[in-house]
Amino acid sequence: MEIGIKSIIGADVKGKRVLFRPDINSPIDSGGKIVNFNRIEKTVPTLKYLAEGGAKIAIIAHQGDTLDYQNLISMREHAEILSRLSGVKVAYTDDVAGDGAIEKIKALKEGEAILLGNLRYLTEEVSTFEKDVKLTQEEMAKTYLVRRLGGLFDIYVNDAFSAAHRNAPSMVAFEKLMPSYAGPLFFREYEALWKVMNGAEKPVVFVLGGAKISDAFGMMGKVLRDGVADKILAMGVTGVVMRLAEGKKFGSKYEKWLSDHDLNVFIEEAKGLLNDYADKFVLPVDYAVEEDGKRKDLTLDMLPADDKMFFDIGSESIRLFEREISSAGTIFVNGPAGVYENEMFADGTRRVWKAVAAAKGYSVIGGGDTVSAAARFVDLADINYVCTAGGAMVRFLSGKKLPLIEAMLSAK
Repeated sequence: MEIGIKSIIGADVKGKRVLFRPDINSPIDSGGKIVNFNRIEKTVPTLKYLAEGGAKIAIIAHQGDTLDYQNLISMREHAEILSRLSGVKVAYTDDVAGDGAIEKIKALKEGEAILLGNLRYLTEEVSTFEKDVKLTQEEMAKTYLVRRLGGLFDIYVNDAFSAAHRNAPSMVAFEKLMPSYAGPLFFREYEALWKVMNGAEKPVVFVLGGAKISDAFGMMGKVLRDGVADKILAMGVTGVVMRLAEGKKFGSKYEKWLSDHDLNVFIEEAKGLLNDYADKFVLPVDYAVEEDGKRKDLTLDMLPADDKMFFDIGSESIRLFEREISSAGTIFVNGPAGVYENEMFADGTRRVWKAVAAAKGYSVIGGGDTVSAAARFVDLADINYVCTAGGAMVRFLSGKKLPLIEAMLSAK
C-alpha cells in the first residue's frame, strides 16, 4: 500500500547512526515488572533489520506518564527483554539526552544498540505538557531532546504507530532534521486499520465495549456515516448508555455512577445515533447483576433496579452477539463486555472473544485492555490482527489526523 511514507526496509543503514523510536510502553504488575510483551515482540523485526544491516542504533521510547505515574519507571527491563527476544545486545542507560547518553551514542559500533532512559523523564514528552503548551513542529525542534540528540544521527526511524496520536518532540520533530523512515510495524498497523475502513468484506461488525466510552462514541458516528459498519454491537457501558438513550431506566445506583463519572453526557449523542441509524445497532437485551452473592440476569422488562450495578451483558445478549459475530465478514473489537476481572462477570467477555476467535471473518482488535482481555480467554494467534495501538487506533477510525502521519508525510 502506497501512502507516501518511506519504508526503512531496503534502505542502506550500514555505518549510519540511527535514532529508532518504537513504542514499547508495556503493562506492568504491582512490583514494576512487565507482564505483557506484545509491543516489545512486535518491535523486534525492525531492531534486527537495523542491527543486521550494520546500523549504530540508539532507541528512544517511553514507559508510563503523568496520568499513570505508577507505570513511569526505568526501562532497563525493556532493554533486557529486547535483547533476549531479538538476539541483539541492547545496552541501557538511564540517561535520556545528557552527556552520559551522548557519550554512549558516539561510542556505538556497527550492529550495536542502546536504549536510552525513559522519554517521560523529560517534561516536554509528558501528555500534560502536550495538552497545556501545544508546541508547533518547528518549536519542537528547539526542545531539549531534539537539540541534544538531533545532530548526532544520520537517519530517524519511527515504528510507533500506537503513539501516532501523540504530538511530542520524539514523534514529530526529528523528521525536519534528517531522512526519516517508518518501520514495518507502522505499515502493518496502518494497513490493518485501513482494511477495516476501506473495502472490508461485508458485513462489517464493530464490537464496542469497555468503560472508556469516549472511544466508542469517537468511532461510531464516523463508521456509520461512511457506511463502513453494517452492525455495531454495543456492550459494556456503551450498551447501557444506548438503552438509556431509548428511554430505558436502569436504576438510581447505576445512573448515579454514570453521572459521577461524567458518562451520562453521551446520552444525547446516543439519541442522535439511534435516530439516524437505529437498524445498525445490536443492543443487549439483558444485563448481569449480583444478587445474594450470585450472578443474576435481568431482562429489560425487569428494570429499573435501583440498588444494582450492571457488570456484564446477560446470557441472551451473549447468544445474540455470538450469532452476529459468526456471520460477519469483518470484525473489529475494542473493549470487553463487562468486568471480566471478576469471574462472576467474565462470561460475556469470554464468550464474545471465543466467538471472535472462531469466526471465519477477518478480525482486528486493539487497545491495551482489549488485548489483555483477549489474551486471557483465547489464543491471540486466532485473531487475524492484534493492533498495538489504542488511542491512535481510535483516532484513525474516527477519521482524525494523526500527528505522526502528518510529520512523516512532510519528512526530509
